[in-house]
Amino acid sequence: MDLQLAGRHALITGGSKGIGRASAMVLAAEGCDVTLVARDAAVLDDAAAAIRARHQVAVRTISADLTNDATIRRVADEAGELDILVNNAGAIPPGDIVAVGDETWRRAWDLKVFGFISFCRTVYPRMAARKAGVIVNVVGAAGEQFPPNYIAGASGNAALMALTRALGRQAPRDGLRVVGINPGPVTTERLVMLQKARAKEQFGDEGRWQELLAPMPFGRAATPEEIGNAVAFLASPASGYTSGSILTINGGA
Repeated sequence: MDLQLAGRHALITGGSKGIGRASAMVLAAEGCDVTLVARDAAVLDDAAAAIRARHQVAVRTISADLTNDATIRRVADEAGELDILVNNAGAIPPGDIVAVGDETWRRAWDLKVFGFISFCRTVYPRMAARKAGVIVNVVGAAGEQFPPNYIAGASGNAALMALTRALGRQAPRDGLRVVGINPGPVTTERLVMLQKARAKEQFGDEGRWQELLAPMPFGRAATPEEIGNAVAFLASPASGYTSGSILTINGGA
């Protein structure tokens, strides 16, 4: 299926690995030029090289710490005109209301919650001036499940869901669309690391980590590519009547 994305320009935050890298690869496969943003320049270069090796599109990287507004504005200026913004950067640590300290909570929200907000505030008016553009917020299923042992993530994701729905209601009159995705567990490096630690504690063998995924739907977590496919579809004209909606991808859990 041709998603009619050839020649468009997408910026993906957290684009060096996991869901961000997979989303960039899928968008590139559809003919999008991509700009990847993350902190680690070396990992960014590796992701960019992998995309260039497979697809004939322009690939740029910007190494940046997206925890403050000034940096986000600089990144947006450097990236130039965007057709698609994929907000994806940020991983909020687990813990209950007592376990997550003030500094940890604020630092995690500065990157993910306020990072998403700041990118929307920066990029949305520029897209609205052209009456064209799509913002895809990759949020997280904890925002609708409210696990108490992931309270900083649950509350942060719920805020981003509200942002997506509210901005998505405004977007059509500005010629734009704003949508969200709530992934459940995804087989990223972070998930594998956590499952290996659990397997070592539970079985005495980190190599048995996949056994811990057996109770999940389909006996596994989602792949980053499955989330990336959804990002590309929602960003495309094939999903042109979708705004203010949030797609949950958790296997039906």
